Amino acid sequence: MGSGRRTPRQTDIARIAGVSQATVSVVLGGNRTGVRLSERTRLRVLEAAERLGYVPDPVATRLASSRNNLIGVYRFAPAAPADAYYPILAGIEAEAESLGKDLIMFTASSAERDHLGIRRTRLADGCLFLGREVPVAPVRALAVSGFPMVYIGHQTELGGDIPYVCGDYTSASADVVTRLVRAGHRRIRYLGTSTSDDRAQGVLAGAARHGLDPCGLVVPAEDVAPATLRTWADEGVTALIVTSSLYPDVDRALRSAGLSVPGEFSLAVLGTPGPEVSGFEVPRQAMGREAVRLLVTLLDSDEELPAPHRLLPCPPVLGKTIAEVR
Repeated sequence: MGSGRRTPRQTDIARIAGVSQATVSVVLGGNRTGVRLSERTRLRVLEAAERLGYVPDPVATRLASSRNNLIGVYRFAPAAPADAYYPILAGIEAEAESLGKDLIMFTASSAERDHLGIRRTRLADGCLFLGREVPVAPVRALAVSGFPMVYIGHQTELGGDIPYVCGDYTSASADVVTRLVRAGHRRIRYLGTSTSDDRAQGVLAGAARHGLDPCGLVVPAEDVAPATLRTWADEGVTALIVTSSLYPDVDRALRSAGLSVPGEFSLAVLGTPGPEVSGFEVPRQAMGREAVRLLVTLLDSDEELPAPHRLLPCPPVLGKTIAEVR
């Protein structure tokens, strides 16, 4: 089709196939109403559509059938490097392809994340959301309207009313404490955000499991400094647990303090940045795939389901930064 030539329509197919437009509509729509048509007529319509390169209008298809096999992906303001999102998007694409679904990507600037911007996702049958800065009011309004959606990550802003898929960071963090205790570590410091964070809860649960003193265990992230690390070493602290976002700062502070890993300190990273560092892996690609499966389940269900939350196991990473206490 040359540039400037209009997109073929059902009337064009009808003219070439020698049938009415109503017949074309019935054939291309899958004959859901059971109209009696000869196989020869059906094939003639399909051959004409293929010859013209006809592509059905997704909006018109949605109006006719309330389903167009489109899954939306909407990313809020960036909260992680692009390489952290890529495995999630790769998992979404792979699972959508295996289920015969197409994807439509919605983009939004920080100024556009309002009711009108979020509402555009209704072009799809349902939508996957990712990104930490969740605009609560427009997302809640979309959920109340019954629009199928799944959030990728640990969603807390809406009180658990939105289906989500996330790594089981609490269990994985508790298991990291167990690995350190088995290596002989009893005096541990966790540098993270707050005790309300799921990783912090896991560290505290792991400490309680092994009878460790919780006093001073969780340390605010702002305390990462070479002098603080030297003081801990002098006091007999032998292991550090840090989040992946804090790992670069802690690594620089350790080098500046002249403290080696796993010499003076063993180190575990919750969401390890590489195979050499001990900790666990965030199952990003698996989260993307599971989110698509969950959304399709919601789309195919005839009943209103409670908001399902699916936590995926975080594979442990052996690494080389945890050693026996000397």
